[in-house]
Amino acid sequence: MKTTGSKALVLSLIQEGVDLIFGYPGGAIMPTYDALYDAKDQLRHVLVRHEQGAVHAAEGYARVSGKPGVCLATSGPGATNLVTGIADAMMDSVPLVCITGQVASPFLGTDAFQEADILSITAPITKWSCQVTRAEEIPLCVAKAFHIARSGFKFVQTGCRTD
Repeated sequence: MKTTGSKALVLSLIQEGVDLIFGYPGGAIMPTYDALYDAKDQLRHVLVRHEQGAVHAAEGYARVSGKPGVCLATSGPGATNLVTGIADAMMDSVPLVCITGQVASPFLGTDAFQEADILSITAPITKWSCQVTRAEEIPLCVAKAFHIARSGFKFVQTGCRTD
């Protein structure tokens, strides 16, 4: 089935049993918000006032529900605002999946507006990180992220391969 990356992400989240997402919209993640709106009968989104609120709310949801908490943020400072909550979740073994936008692939590494190397920033405080550069990678990367979030294993890797 041919679809957009944003729709593939939303379908993958539904496939993983996600019913609640906490987030704060911004430029690079807006296509995902459009796809979330189209799936509002299957996925509930809680709009927070700051990205840090999203990650802490997702962490609280995970603690209460036993399911991985999910949060969304945009690129750059939106993504870096998740760092405190990510570190807290890692230290307390709370399952968390954080999804951020990023600048377009041709602009990676060019110090583009709102670009931050979130993989390197969060490497010491995550079990696994993935930067998707092709829409067809999304289903496998999402499935792997949830599998790792649900596992008790310390697994650090950057990059997501579909082969």
